[in-house]
Amino acid sequence: MIRWMIVIFLALLLISWFTPMLRRLGFGRLPGDVRFKAFGRDWNLPFATTIVLSMVASLISHLV
Repeated sequence: MIRWMIVIFLALLLISWFTPMLRRLGFGRLPGDVRFKAFGRDWNLPFATTIVLSMVASLISHLV
């Protein structure tokens, strides 16, 4: 159980580290991504970006 918590923590750390770089490449602004403002905050639901990154991760895992 602790191993999975460490893996999830490291994955979230990497995602937060790579987010600015991915935004410069256009991720987060794909046609399926939803961005809106509610309750005084900006909300971002990156549906299309998640699908694209999952397909890339799947392709890499199949190649390795």
